[in-house]
Amino acid sequence: MIDSDKKIPRLEDNYSAEAIAQRQRFIAEKTGVELKHVAHSSQDLKSLMGNIENPIGVAQVPIGLAGPVRINGEHANGDFYVPMATTEGTLVASYSRGMRVLSEIGGVKTTVIERYMQRAPVFHFDNAQDARDFGIWFDENIDTIRQIAEATTSIGKLSHVEQYGVSRMRFVRFNYTTGDAAGQNMCGKATFAACNWIAENYPKLNRYTLSGAIDTDKKHSQLNTLHSRGTRVVAEAVLPRDVALKLLRVDTKALFDARQVNNVGGMLAGTSNNGAHSANGLAAIFIATGQDAANIAESQAAIVYSDLMENGDLYWSITLPSVIVASYGGGTGLGSQRECLEIMDCYGNGKALKLAEICAATVLAGEISLGSAVLAGDWVSSHDKLGRNRP
Repeated sequence: MIDSDKKIPRLEDNYSAEAIAQRQRFIAEKTGVELKHVAHSSQDLKSLMGNIENPIGVAQVPIGLAGPVRINGEHANGDFYVPMATTEGTLVASYSRGMRVLSEIGGVKTTVIERYMQRAPVFHFDNAQDARDFGIWFDENIDTIRQIAEATTSIGKLSHVEQYGVSRMRFVRFNYTTGDAAGQNMCGKATFAACNWIAENYPKLNRYTLSGAIDTDKKHSQLNTLHSRGTRVVAEAVLPRDVALKLLRVDTKALFDARQVNNVGGMLAGTSNNGAHSANGLAAIFIATGQDAANIAESQAAIVYSDLMENGDLYWSITLPSVIVASYGGGTGLGSQRECLEIMDCYGNGKALKLAEICAATVLAGEISLGSAVLAGDWVSSHDKLGRNRP
């Protein structure tokens, strides 16, 4: 048992100024570290409830501004400045360079293909035949199952269900639309209600496990690449050869040839992303805007496709099959996070798809900039110039 003097202080109102101050003093006593920076925040401490437990302060991550980037999308349309939270020197400058190129050529086209969030229970039976028959019964009762699931949420809707038979188990992947929320908890609650109804009404069921792991929370999977998790969004542009030579100091043919090398290298490595670094831009936006940072594991997956046209121009696209972002709920309502969303007019209802398109446009800008820097010899020198702390 842990000694009482080693337990983290907790008060009845655990988000009061006194509770937080007690924990700050506790850290100083136990470790000798005075929280000179962590303890300072403009955040309303009461608003932290539901976002953090045992708060002691805030992490102050620098936020830089990239852009503007011109986006010709269905939900994001116009010139946007993108706040990016990072401690990696050169990152904001590199993305801004790519954004300048995209804006110079008239903008980047963005398209949302679909948006779903999943919960995937597994149902256990005595044998494979019983598991197979359950799948048939499930389809016959889908209307009732949908009604039970949707009764738990005001905005979540059960779109469709995938089924996979393995051994004497039936894996069932529920796909929901979740409005402007990311929706993981929403989907868990809805599916839990549906599973309980199934357990009460299907006599041959031995038991169920609420998550059979193929919903792939906080990890990439090939299922996400094929079936989407979060928003599936495409960003595409045609890079003229003369612009590439003028602004990037590389030929479009060199960029296209490098893309073929990257495809082979990606296949050799078994990567989930044949692009350069989508996680960089996405993580910076996620941290700035209060997204669940662990969802980078899924969101960073990407499929880059390019085509060298007969006139020497380069078609360049990136498909992000699982960008998990929200414009409402979770950490998006906290002070600095909300302000960063408001910079892009992406806070509140009806803005999640707009944010996803901005994310995709930002990622494409980063691909263009880094890919060109590697070929032009700027990659190492730019990091040496901008990415080192000097006195």
